[in-house]
Amino acid sequence: MTLTQVRDWIDAADKVTVFTGAGVSTESGIPDYRGPSGTWTVDPDAAKYVDIDYYVRDPEIRKRSWARRRDHAAWTVEPNAAHRALVRLEERGKLNRLITQNIDGLHQKAGTSPDRVLEVHGNIFGVLCLKCGAETSMREALDRVDAGEEDPQCLDCGGMLKSTTVFFGQSLDPVVLRHSAEAAADCEVFVAVGTSLTVYPAAGLVDVALEAGARVVICNAEPTPFDHRADAVLRERVGEVLPAIVGQTA
Repeated sequence: MTLTQVRDWIDAADKVTVFTGAGVSTESGIPDYRGPSGTWTVDPDAAKYVDIDYYVRDPEIRKRSWARRRDHAAWTVEPNAAHRALVRLEERGKLNRLITQNIDGLHQKAGTSPDRVLEVHGNIFGVLCLKCGAETSMREALDRVDAGEEDPQCLDCGGMLKSTTVFFGQSLDPVVLRHSAEAAADCEVFVAVGTSLTVYPAAGLVDVALEAGARVVICNAEPTPFDHRADAVLRERVGEVLPAIVGQTA
């Protein structure tokens, strides 16, 4: 399928659901995870920082995690053409929901309405206490790190703190997952962008869209397990392909 044909599908649709992964943010300077230059490809041990078992039992992992959060590119980078294209899709009145695996908040920073964004893996901007469940801001915790606390504890109960991202070994928020499945089932076109579609249950949203009869479009640099079932597979850079298929503001 050509870009023109996919754009025609989107032009004709009333509801387009978009599912984004790390590949959408690479052009903003945030590396992906599994690509040729991905974080986990270059440093396989990096996955330990988002594994709840390692995090809970190893104080050194926690200390390094706080330093990594402080230095994360999400604090300084800007949205790219792919993020802006999805804002345009909303402006055209076609964006049903934007489901993202990304934790960087760049969709909202670009201008997508926060109430249309479903963050299935949470985000880096909040902090959660694993003992009492209290939530505070990441900036507050990082100020404490900068003041000398290598592994800050909950100020309410002394419990262990982590970011409001979903780690390996943790379950996704069932409410967010339910809303995501509803959005996948309630669209005419489902566009998966910059994601390997290998992490479940989020990757199962493609199955939901297919079973509901939506056209499925996959835009990813590398092959995915769903390519043979998709209506269109586009290999161009997402910063080029998304503006091309979204079209102009109505």
